[in-house]
Amino acid sequence: GNLNLITQALEAVGCKMEVIPDPSTVHFHLPGALSVLVHREYNDFIEELVSKFPHEKEGILKFYGTCWKIFNSLNSLELKSLEEPLYLFGQFFKKPLECLTLAYYLPQNAGDIARKFIKDQQLLSFIDAECFIVSTVNALKTPMINASMVLCDRHFGGINYPVGGVGGIAVSLANGLVEKGSAIRYKANVTNVILENGKAVGVRLSNGKELFARTVISNATRWDTFGKLVKAEELPEEEKNFQKNYVKAPSFLSIHLGVKASVLPAGTDCHHFVLEDDWSNLEKPYGSIFLSIPTVLDPSLAPEGHHILHIFTTAGIEDWEGLPRKDYEQKKELVANEIIRRLENKLFPGLQDSIVLKEVGSPKTHRRFLARNDGTYGPMPRGKPKGLLAMPFNTTSIDGLYCVGDSCFPGQGVIAVAFSGVMCAHRVAADIDLEQRSPILDTGLLGVLRWLRTLA
Repeated sequence: GNLNLITQALEAVGCKMEVIPDPSTVHFHLPGALSVLVHREYNDFIEELVSKFPHEKEGILKFYGTCWKIFNSLNSLELKSLEEPLYLFGQFFKKPLECLTLAYYLPQNAGDIARKFIKDQQLLSFIDAECFIVSTVNALKTPMINASMVLCDRHFGGINYPVGGVGGIAVSLANGLVEKGSAIRYKANVTNVILENGKAVGVRLSNGKELFARTVISNATRWDTFGKLVKAEELPEEEKNFQKNYVKAPSFLSIHLGVKASVLPAGTDCHHFVLEDDWSNLEKPYGSIFLSIPTVLDPSLAPEGHHILHIFTTAGIEDWEGLPRKDYEQKKELVANEIIRRLENKLFPGLQDSIVLKEVGSPKTHRRFLARNDGTYGPMPRGKPKGLLAMPFNTTSIDGLYCVGDSCFPGQGVIAVAFSGVMCAHRVAADIDLEQRSPILDTGLLGVLRWLRTLA
């Protein structure tokens, strides 16, 4: 479908990867001994959820049915830049009902929609957990369109794990881009976007070398782009508004383990989400645990008789700043061992004694190696947002400078970030006359979109 954007990107650069279908998306282990397996097949998932909440069958069908209505509307459209008016008008005349559906849900959040149909507080908390996996915030702070993209795509296309590990996706994309004539510079840290008469004309690297181009596209976070790379005396008004509406989502504590295979029961699922005792801990640092076991699907990733566990939990960088090196390493060990103990109690007795390899990364690790402000994984709303209206798009108030990634519409998550890349490519292609455009309509539409963001 249109939303299987990673596959489309690989195909666009002439790459195909062998994949292994995952029969499930995630196994939830939640307070009150609530266990829900999200099956690849939608009807199997709904049947399981209804079996846990039989009194809410109608509400479950209506909420997830609304998600499908939004997803199908998205999937029926040719996905390009929402900042390009000729494309927008063309899509509206071809698919008016689908466009109106998306416009209706654009300012709404998943939590508000869920509460229209569902009353059971535990079920609403489960939907909070569903959204937390998407956006690291609860359903009331997750845009309905964003939630629908993920909650339906997992059944529409399912989870397909690349043979040899997910790192193969980046390698394949890089190889394909080079084969298509692009050049990729590694170990080339950008320190400045070069401005001339208010227009972005290139970048300066940490080694002092300057590269010039017709357009500059930043995949850095919004805080890095307009706090470090663009050296302006004062933030553009639109960026002030963004920072007023959004804060940095937390980073993660990551633990990579090599364990003896005997510690995993037969039939263990690949992906798990654990929140043991109290729903109020969902969004707190270290409150919930994400777990991925890729060797369940692809045993070739580990030596025979072993599995790989990737464990991660939200953590703020403020917990890790200002520590002497010895104290920092000790803290990583202590916090990691506590997370492992919790998984041992909940899922895998004997886990600690089965470990043969352990590596721990803190938010500082994410900041250092991913060059993201405070190690953040994107923006989250300060309060209850009006859907996606406050999210910036790809264009910026600086001519020639574009942004892409999780700080842009439609936000966090693999599908959303890939979508932002598709949209940005289309907008840039129009601006450099590779696609048809209307400068007059452009000015009007961009003005309307900026006005809408001020309302949110």
